Amino acid sequence: MSTGPAGGRRRLPLSLRRRAVPWDRQRPTWREARPAVISGALKRAQARPSGNWYVVGASRDLRAGRPLARTVAGQEVVLWRDARGRPVAGPGICPHLGAPLRDSPVRCGTLVCHWHGLALDGGPFAGWEPFPVHDDGVLLWIRLDAVGGEAPLDAPVVPVRPDRALTAVYTGVGTCEPEDVVANRLDPWHGAWFHPYSFVDLTVAGAPDGSDGSGDAFTVDVSFKVAGRLVVPVRAEFTAPEPRTVVMRITEGEGAGSVVESHATPLGTDDRGRPRTAVVEAVVAGSDRPGFALARGAAPLLRPLVRAAAGRLWRDDLAYAERRWALRSTGRFPG
Repeated sequence: MSTGPAGGRRRLPLSLRRRAVPWDRQRPTWREARPAVISGALKRAQARPSGNWYVVGASRDLRAGRPLARTVAGQEVVLWRDARGRPVAGPGICPHLGAPLRDSPVRCGTLVCHWHGLALDGGPFAGWEPFPVHDDGVLLWIRLDAVGGEAPLDAPVVPVRPDRALTAVYTGVGTCEPEDVVANRLDPWHGAWFHPYSFVDLTVAGAPDGSDGSGDAFTVDVSFKVAGRLVVPVRAEFTAPEPRTVVMRITEGEGAGSVVESHATPLGTDDRGRPRTAVVEAVVAGSDRPGFALARGAAPLLRPLVRAAAGRLWRDDLAYAERRWALRSTGRFPG
């Protein structure tokens, strides 16, 4: 059984809404969504240490025998697994004549440049220096001290996650900066207005102002739409544990303890000089229901559905973030 935001216990995770409020008749939230509250939360997030760690993708995307290439803040990086399955990473440019290492094969845990056969086992060689890399079981992180410019941390700031979870990772790219992605997530008031296909009956029960240091979470009561009037009501908290991450954690209701992590990674600029940012969103869902083990067993079938749902939300939210960046870059952003 599960406990809902109001404290009631339910045998089933679904609830039936008493009535459906038309989109244009729901309660306006613009007065509550004060720009100063959002910008204050964003500034506090930006002041937290990241240790120069950047999310580069899903852990399951890094398979034995083939490299994974990414660009972070304009820097080519390449990752692969060594002979023992551990991730290694470094510059994506061969130190010999500049070949793109993303196109090179991995043989017995060694990356072999396909231009002239220079072999890299993950250790320093011929001017090629490895980067610290971290595999948390869901996401891959790489530490780029020259990019981040902060005091380095031995490991990234990884949120607490439920055990024995169903996980899925979605990646999208937008024309904006990481702060625009984080600002979007620190505005929970837009959920039922901008995403009516996913969220209804949304109320922000608590928002921080940063004045007393007692907490920095946005508390939200919301129902996830399933079909028709069927919904799953929960209470959730939004926090920003580091400058490029916002975590939504379900604190009451079905799946309590489950998290959705939204990570923003700068990629560099496009051919017009505009910034590009990747959103890597990890859904880590858990439940104490006995039948949840069946859902974990069906993970290969469920992951595409979870990614599709995240993609639909992020198509809207990246447009939101892109609009924010476009206004900021021309001095037209309100506030």
